[in-house]
Amino acid sequence: MEKLVSSPSPVSPLGGHLLGEIFAREIHEQPEALRRLLEHEDDYAALARVIDERAPALIRLVGHGSSDNAATYGVYAFGLLPRLTAVRDSISLSVYYDAALDFSSSVVLALSQSGRTPDVVEYVKRARARGAFTVALTNGSGSELEQAADATLPLAAGPEFAVAATKTYLNQLAAIALLAGGIAGRGPELADGLRATADLLSQSLYPLEAAVRPVATSFAYVGRMYAIGRGLEFATAREVALKLTESCRIAAGPLTATDLAHGPVAALDSLFPVWTIASRDESLPAVIEAATRVRDAGATIVASGSAAGEIDASYTLPVPVAPSPLLAPLLSVVPGQLFAATLAQVKGYDADKPVGLNKVTIAR
Repeated sequence: MEKLVSSPSPVSPLGGHLLGEIFAREIHEQPEALRRLLEHEDDYAALARVIDERAPALIRLVGHGSSDNAATYGVYAFGLLPRLTAVRDSISLSVYYDAALDFSSSVVLALSQSGRTPDVVEYVKRARARGAFTVALTNGSGSELEQAADATLPLAAGPEFAVAATKTYLNQLAAIALLAGGIAGRGPELADGLRATADLLSQSLYPLEAAVRPVATSFAYVGRMYAIGRGLEFATAREVALKLTESCRIAAGPLTATDLAHGPVAALDSLFPVWTIASRDESLPAVIEAATRVRDAGATIVASGSAAGEIDASYTLPVPVAPSPLLAPLLSVVPGQLFAATLAQVKGYDADKPVGLNKVTIAR
């Protein structure tokens, strides 16, 4: 597909690099980061066999921020592939309340891009002491999390300098899919699907970026938004809302398509737009119904995802259909990333250095 060159980013009023230059560049580095992860396919397959032999009753996923959003995806990946019960576990129960939980039949998957998040490290230490088999999924080689866990799987995303996570988040989704697929005996199939996804992402990034810019310019006034998804795409809704909040200083709240009807729809009006993620899977009817409620409330809809055309929206940002529905979130998150990067520029914010936020470490 022909690459379209987008408009240049504005220069920082304080001098130095262009506003959001690093954030934008790292969005474009995601296909190569995904391919780097697949160089470790054998490591994922080996650990999948170990976990399968343990026959765990529960997969416990923990993380913060984008890592917690990836954990949301993990609930579905482990449930749909190896048919294992997976939960986003409470860190506070173990670390702050010291609850005497039985971890003996659990596998813990600790997600931390840096590997240095203190309470995630402490959770892993306590879970391991109480009988869990603990796995660190991190981009930080030699980190405290790696030392605390029984086993480590690399994200291999490469250095990430922008505060807002992009390639580490995408590689977390891919890593979870690859591990869950391996446990289900479908590792090579998932790896092939991820390779095809990397190619689709490479082909679509520049056209998407060109399509996003005029949409973002129309949203310069926005101070609040909802992001809605359902099923696998609820993780995407959470991640898009986080990107809008940290990069654009928008009060963005993630909701499932069904939750919208239970109160939040009452807040909508013409100045309260809704970002909608629509993919071609079993959750699509719920998303279409939610979008109808949004439109009836007079709110502007931005529809993204492979089924964006199914939504009656003011703006559509479609992505290619993924090789399998399970891999759709790796593509559907990208319009939200690009939108956040561009809208931050439009608002005059530096998405590389959001106000009040710092990178825990430069993950490698």
